[in-house]
Amino acid sequence: MLYSMTGYGRAEKTINDKTFLVELRSLNGKQYDVRLNIPSLLKPHEIDIRNILNEGLQRGSIECIISIAQNGSEKSIHINQDVVKAYYASVLELSKELGLSQENILSTLLRLPDVISTSTEVMNDDEWEIFVTVLQSAINDLNKHRKEEGKSLEKDLINRINNIEQQQVLVAEFEPLRRVKIKESLQKVLDDNIGKENYDPNRLEQELIYYIEKIDLSEEQVRLKNHCNYFKEILNEKGIIKGKKLSFILQEIGREINTTGSKAYDAEIQKCVVLMKDELEKAKEQILNVL
Repeated sequence: MLYSMTGYGRAEKTINDKTFLVELRSLNGKQYDVRLNIPSLLKPHEIDIRNILNEGLQRGSIECIISIAQNGSEKSIHINQDVVKAYYASVLELSKELGLSQENILSTLLRLPDVISTSTEVMNDDEWEIFVTVLQSAINDLNKHRKEEGKSLEKDLINRINNIEQQQVLVAEFEPLRRVKIKESLQKVLDDNIGKENYDPNRLEQELIYYIEKIDLSEEQVRLKNHCNYFKEILNEKGIIKGKKLSFILQEIGREINTTGSKAYDAEIQKCVVLMKDELEKAKEQILNVL
């Protein structure tokens, strides 16, 4: 079973006067990367939150937005007068320099950062434990989406590998005829340019055997078949993170396909190689989304 790196998860829960909301978005990425947006109430627990996300999501480019809403309770408001005065001096000087109106300057100052603050709150242990369950629910929801999308990825990748194997069957069918054509072509060149009576047929036969062995495709095809089988075995393993391993196997598959093409010297086999490369590139594109 494959898991995609892309997905969306959401969880929400209200306890007493607080509503906890967690939203997670995941996109494909070579490494694990998380962008975390949390309220000040959770700042002391930021490392714990990151560790929970890392353990639950493991790979991908993650965006995590967390909010805590107060329900029906009043907060005491504090205006930081020293900050307002500092802002006022700078804003007043700038407005005079630019010839701007100083009307409504107070409303402008009140919207600036750190001017208004609410009473400091601390999350107690019970609230933290509740929040962890909400965070884990969002992670589970995202992983559920990843799993559903992974089914489509797995189906497509198996189809690509099967198509490569089908071309391998054709290569095996063309291989005996390829040897005959190479032998006949070399003999014709010698006959036309040297003449049959001017070379030793036995020596020619020995040289042809040596040459054909040098361009034999059997080793490449055996390795290619083994790589394709190994790819399918990895798909059936129980683990979740398989993207990097599958990507490495596709690189080895590509190496054998390229070698087959360079040694083919046959138009029909070259067509098979082109089709295999096409399927391989499509598989590589899909593997970028695999967890």
